Amino acid sequence: MKITLFSIFVLLLAMFTVVPNTSAQNYTTFGLPEGAKARLGKGKINEVTYSPDGTRLAVASSIGIWIYDAQTGEALELIRGHTKSVNSVSLSPDGSTIASGGEDSDIRLWDASTGSHLRTLTGHRDKVFSVSLSPDGSTIASGSADNTVRLWDANTGSEIRTLTGHTKSSRNFIKPGVLSVSFSSDGSTIASGSEDGTLRLWDADTGSEIRTLTGHTAGVASVSLSPDGRTVASGSGDRIGRWMAGDYSVRLWNANTGSHLHTLRGHRDKVNSLSFSPDGTTLASGSYDDTARLWDVNTGGPLRTLRGHADWIRDVSFSPDGTLIATASGDNTVRLWDVNTGSHLRTLTGHTHWVRSAAFSPDGMTIVSGSYDRTVRLWDANTGSEIRTLTGHTAGAASVLFSPDGTLILSGSYDSTARLWDVNTGSELHTLTGHEGAIVGVSFSPDGTTVATASWDGTVRLWDVNTGSELRTLTGHAAEVNSVSFGPDSNTLASGSYDGTVLLWELNPSTMSDTTEPTRRKEDVTGDGIVNIQDLVSVASNLGQSGSNPADINGDGIVNIQDLVLVAGVLKENSPLLGDD
Repeated sequence: MKITLFSIFVLLLAMFTVVPNTSAQNYTTFGLPEGAKARLGKGKINEVTYSPDGTRLAVASSIGIWIYDAQTGEALELIRGHTKSVNSVSLSPDGSTIASGGEDSDIRLWDASTGSHLRTLTGHRDKVFSVSLSPDGSTIASGSADNTVRLWDANTGSEIRTLTGHTKSSRNFIKPGVLSVSFSSDGSTIASGSEDGTLRLWDADTGSEIRTLTGHTAGVASVSLSPDGRTVASGSGDRIGRWMAGDYSVRLWNANTGSHLHTLRGHRDKVNSLSFSPDGTTLASGSYDDTARLWDVNTGGPLRTLRGHADWIRDVSFSPDGTLIATASGDNTVRLWDVNTGSHLRTLTGHTHWVRSAAFSPDGMTIVSGSYDRTVRLWDANTGSEIRTLTGHTAGAASVLFSPDGTLILSGSYDSTARLWDVNTGSELHTLTGHEGAIVGVSFSPDGTTVATASWDGTVRLWDVNTGSELRTLTGHAAEVNSVSFGPDSNTLASGSYDGTVLLWELNPSTMSDTTEPTRRKEDVTGDGIVNIQDLVSVASNLGQSGSNPADINGDGIVNIQDLVLVAGVLKENSPLLGDD
């Protein structure tokens, strides 16, 4: 029997009419960058707003705009397009348009039904903290870190006027800017709140300032006008007085079920480093309270506290046999401790600035440390004596690591480079250049052939160990990338970012180089090496999705009927049973 293109579309129509769309539940695959197979986490929530009819929730997050079903809580869509965190989101009164403002200084307008991008409004010179649509949906107000409020025509995207008057905060440790904007119910007045501690009212038609309200001693983070326009409410940080302290706890979770196992309490300040013992029974934690603590993983109970550093502990590392712990500290030293007794064994001195990272060699005989003094140093683990100092970085060494065979050292630096060193000679083998921000996380593949670097420029890069050449750049995080780690098969990579998410990447060593032509067809959406009915189903299940998506075959930014036609066309080429009649 001959299968026709028409019959395929009828089949797909039936499938997605009768069968619930399960792809909406699998939010880990929404809007993935090329090369990524899953996103763990949804990023930091910055603002939440209901659609006018109350059926949807729009959430501004550090990775995009999430759309939820307000009744079921199901994630329906992730709208991506901003290059940095989305700070604010607002919907038009008829619910047809979404306005968003981001860290990238842009305001973007989106079709609320399809998630497709309508237009980008540019003009602010710094981050956009707040956006608000007028009651009739014709005007957008935006507040920015450039201390201005701007009014825009929602239909054309053109700027109407700029409202100036807010000033930079006198507290130089606070980022300045207009934090909040709000229209009155009749659209005639705009209220804006700023980090300068003032609340200002503006005439929406002329842009002239009506009055300035003072009294807050901290930034005005939220403003709202009463329905009759006679009262304005403002919220400020001075009503809290101080930032609430965190609970400074460490938590253990069941990796299979996600259930919470234990909360480990004891630290009196932020916990910034964790390390499991090789046998997995003990957890070490380092904190800004100048201590490291050892915990029983099975019970969650404290085992011992390691005291002796005169400043924060930035890194903790177990020796391969689990008998020693190395701690790297802001007091310019690395200290070695006996795991069983908690006693201090020796102090490694020589660094002239904070030590940010330390790691044992695979045989446990050598320790490498990286410091803000721009040096990488090697130490004898048994005696504590310095073996050699590796110089070349022009800024602090943020992360250091031995290769799996112990012959190489990889260091990442605030100078935006990573370097490969020969352990035996201390000579520099390769300088890895290309990042445009600090490299604070590094990882060797288990087979030792590839290294990964995580940078504050928002990217992860892969490099060939033997040549030092760049193999691939992985983009997709919406903020700085802080950590990176290879999976045990050298073919999976995890990256963690300030955007609040972890991305899992599928690596293929045979096609890793940017200079290698990819062998996979775009129509092979599932990546199984063949274009078949499953690819057609995958495209159909993503209809309406925008942003980076494997199902967007023609690359126009949205998955639509044209992408279905392209896959169906390949099916026709490959199958003698497929025809047009």
